[in-house]
Amino acid sequence: MRETFVTTVNAALDDDPRTALVLAEISAGHFRRAALRHPGRVINVGIREQAMIGVAGGLALAGMRPIVHSYTPFLVERPFEQIKLDFGHQDAGAVLVSIGGSYDAAVEGRTHQAPGDVALLDTLPGWTVYAPGHPDEVREALAAALPGDHRVYVRLSATGNRTARPVSDRLTVVRRGSGRSAGVAVAVGPMLDRVLEATADLDVTVAYTATVRPFDRAGLSALVAAAGNADVLVVEPYLRGTSAHEVAAALADRRHRQLGLGVARDTEVRAYGTPADHARVHGLDTEGIARAAREFFLV
Repeated sequence: MRETFVTTVNAALDDDPRTALVLAEISAGHFRRAALRHPGRVINVGIREQAMIGVAGGLALAGMRPIVHSYTPFLVERPFEQIKLDFGHQDAGAVLVSIGGSYDAAVEGRTHQAPGDVALLDTLPGWTVYAPGHPDEVREALAAALPGDHRVYVRLSATGNRTARPVSDRLTVVRRGSGRSAGVAVAVGPMLDRVLEATADLDVTVAYTATVRPFDRAGLSALVAAAGNADVLVVEPYLRGTSAHEVAAALADRRHRQLGLGVARDTEVRAYGTPADHARVHGLDTEGIARAAREFFLV
């Protein structure tokens, strides 16, 4: 996904004079040639993440389309006040693109982990959020994001699905259950392959989205109605329960049960380990998802 991002942005810098890239050292080497070709539109502020957002906000107010990139905690958590004010309060747009995800950079320790990024941006209005599940989806998300003036967050992952799916503002049905199924499982981004495998022996509809916000409330309501059962499982690659309020709003007109799987809110993993180790701890490996899905749907 990172390679696709680099290739796509390098091309955008060549093709669109409105495009600018703002970095804080991370990935600067990937854009060295672009910086020589476009010295005024590839800006590396050094290890100054708050300044990175401020510079991007200024570029946006001047009519540019800034792309801002770093590891997730340095892009969203550390400069959150600047995101809130320099973009949101000024009604300015930009495309934020993160790497590292929840624990992709496990070997770097907790400083490089930010499972609460989407939940944090969810406190601000007007953000479109993509969590691609395949490199081709990164290209699609950026193609939708770069021409506009809106606020966009693209969350890249080091893991993904074997097959690309459409990047749409609607939920995509990947496997449909019967009219009397146990319910609906919604897989976000890189979680799809694991959810498909984990629910293979369950009669559930599996839907996919790489567009986290805005959430397809109408689509979920229709899928629940077709399934005949208002039990919804949402599997997200970030903080558990991030989309619980979206499910509640989508199904406000009917009684329903929901379960959110994601990075646990009450678990602090202090051993570095690997991303696979962290996934097991949080129940986001295939076995953990299967166990939770059976306990939820087969009660």
